[in-house]
Amino acid sequence: MTSATEIEFRPARFDSGDGAMLAQAMREEMSVIYDGLNMDAWHMSAATAAGLEPPHGTFLVGYEDDEPICCGGVQRLDEDHGELKRMYVVPRARGRGVARQLLGALERAASELGYSVARLVTGPRQPAAQHLYESEGYAAIENFHEDGIASFFGEKPLR
Repeated sequence: MTSATEIEFRPARFDSGDGAMLAQAMREEMSVIYDGLNMDAWHMSAATAAGLEPPHGTFLVGYEDDEPICCGGVQRLDEDHGELKRMYVVPRARGRGVARQLLGALERAASELGYSVARLVTGPRQPAAQHLYESEGYAAIENFHEDGIASFFGEKPLR
């Protein structure tokens, strides 16, 4: 396992450019993992371009040697809670700590947006994601919104 080089995180759009390309790759992978799941269906936790923009949200793309390799966003739940959304790392960059760097960048972004707590969810067919979140201090909490597949609901204080 080679370690990740430093990733440069840049604000991006969820609905255009590199952000949209990575978000679509994440949707396609989730469709395979969860047998045709539509991430944009009514019963899924919404992630919208407007929700992932300032002043209450952000969407980041991570670049390694100027190549987009990961993405994720922060969306407002309420005044104190930001939800980390649509985290994705391209397959060729996995196993090198990229997801951990992405998680840290999203937590910093959530804190800069004024949130004191980060929340996130993952599904039963993503044990590596749940392991990462728990290893980074996310504690299991009750379901905080309706989601069609989520089995782990996590929360972490940011300050």
